[in-house]
Amino acid sequence: MSPAASPAELALPILDEALAERLRARMALVEEALFTHASSRAPYVTEAARHLLAAGGKRFRPLLVLLAAEAGPRPDADEVLTAASVVEITHVGSLYHDDVMDEAALRRGEDSANARYDNLVAILTGDWLFAKSSELTSQLGPDAVRIQAETFTRLVEGQILETVTPGPGEDALAHHLEVVAGKTGSLIATSARYGALFSGASAEIVTALTEYGELVGTAFQLSDDILDIASESDESGKTPGTDLKEGVPTLPVLIARASTDPDDARLQELLDPERSDLAGDAELHAEALDLLRKHPAMGEAKAYVLARAQEAKKLLEVLPHSSVRTALEAFADIVADRST
Repeated sequence: MSPAASPAELALPILDEALAERLRARMALVEEALFTHASSRAPYVTEAARHLLAAGGKRFRPLLVLLAAEAGPRPDADEVLTAASVVEITHVGSLYHDDVMDEAALRRGEDSANARYDNLVAILTGDWLFAKSSELTSQLGPDAVRIQAETFTRLVEGQILETVTPGPGEDALAHHLEVVAGKTGSLIATSARYGALFSGASAEIVTALTEYGELVGTAFQLSDDILDIASESDESGKTPGTDLKEGVPTLPVLIARASTDPDDARLQELLDPERSDLAGDAELHAEALDLLRKHPAMGEAKAYVLARAQEAKKLLEVLPHSSVRTALEAFADIVADRST
């Protein structure tokens, strides 16, 4: 099983062709390294570990490592490339577990690992990849080990909390935001942090890019919540209203549930977390989707995502005006635009 071809189009908007070319060249090195690292003495383990790597993916997290590294004096340091492998292997390991939890049959257009092998193999392969990412992190020194441990704690905690229904008196929206920040924001924050840190950027820039990554990563995931409701086709990568149908709490749904407007009685009835008939009743699902699209909750959700994107852009003011800053600003803009 060979490395997936390095994408001609980068997952982030890079208008400066010289910068884009440098990033493409480094991403090719990362792609090769990923398959080298996902190698075991046991051929079966190697095959299972490389399964989702070979299926491709945008490689957004390692690319962000490389882009953030451009903010420091040593963007091509070996530690930067190792860190890029660490975050992608950590991410891919989490996908193996996600697919088991979701009982998914497909991932990136290919059989999921649990479908191709079984749940036990998928879980253990995810564990093996997490172990490999820890092994690589140890090469980056004690600070990186601490950062990776803290990140991994937040990521797994977010996955666990996603399975927990908030109890009486708990804020369901705050719970959802905590889940998203842990599952998605934490590793994207660490991606930006690693790039700046291992390229020798100043402490001020490292802090700013870490916070930028947290905000953009969380906002990007929340924009998926909005697209699940707002998209008119499967342009978001799945059928509109899929999360709504499956009873998955999302940002617009949680905001709508919190409404005290008596005119929302029918929508509140349809969004009641105790009911489970939206999945099997196309008419009820269509009614809920229509009412939700017209509800002020959609505007509030979009405003929330836009505000996080603007906060992220504000953090970039510590960087000099450059193609790197422009690229990072453009990504924040994309996060905001995809939700409006």
